[in-house]
Amino acid sequence: MMKMKLGIIDHIDSAHYLPEHTTCGIVHGHTYKIEIVIEGEKNTNGMVMDFYDIKKIVKEVLKEYDHVLLNQILEYPSVENLCEHMHARLSSRLEFPLSLKIWEGQGKWCEICP
Repeated sequence: MMKMKLGIIDHIDSAHYLPEHTTCGIVHGHTYKIEIVIEGEKNTNGMVMDFYDIKKIVKEVLKEYDHVLLNQILEYPSVENLCEHMHARLSSRLEFPLSLKIWEGQGKWCEICP
């Protein structure tokens, strides 16, 4: 069987501050662009996974991070730590190897690959 990749993109808006950081130490916000890509083989229905199901699970997980102060979730909410935390949450819900890429505003991103 041939492996295929399926991906979706969503967005969240969150605030955070990086303790003791010279410029990011005050509360500020970002629009985060979230890209999730799963990898697998087609099932008997001819799909790796229904986009509806992927989006439903992703939206449920992203709701935990949307319009919150990320410091209430992570001690040091850098995009790297956010990416690790979110990847773990998504991996526990999606039964496929997945990559996660998070853009913090424009032109800055972190990615975890399977």
